[in-house]
Amino acid sequence: MDTQALLKGVKFDEKGLVCAIAQDAETKRVLMVAWMNAEALQKTAETGFAHYYSRSRQKQWMKGEESGHTQQVHELRLDCDGDAVVMLIKQNGGMACHTGRESCFYRVWRDGEWLLTDKVIKSEEEIYGDSR
Repeated sequence: MDTQALLKGVKFDEKGLVCAIAQDAETKRVLMVAWMNAEALQKTAETGFAHYYSRSRQKQWMKGEESGHTQQVHELRLDCDGDAVVMLIKQNGGMACHTGRESCFYRVWRDGEWLLTDKVIKSEEEIYGDSR
C-alpha cells in the first residue's frame, strides 16, 4: 500500500487526529464517530477493518477487539476540506455503540427533551463482562 498516497490530502488536527464517521454501507445510517491518527487510517486501509485512536486511553484500537463487533470497511471517503473521513461499513454483531445499541446516535431531540429511540440489543455487561 502507498502510505503517502493514502495520507495525502488528510488534514490531521494539532493532535494528529482526523474525525472518522462510520456509516452503514447498506442503510446509510450513521453508526458512530471516533478519531483516527495516521496509524489508525493506515491499519484500516491495510486490513479492511476499522481502527481508531482512543483519546481517553491514548492508544490505537480496532473496533470490536473486545466486543467482537467489528466494522468491515467497504469504502473510505475524504471530505472536501480533508478533515473528516467517512467509512461505509458492515457492522458485524449489529451493534456499533458500546452501550449495546445499533448506533451511538440513539437520542432524538423532540418536544423539548432528548428521547431514547433505540433499544439496547445487549447490555454492556453481557458484551464486556466486568471489564468496564
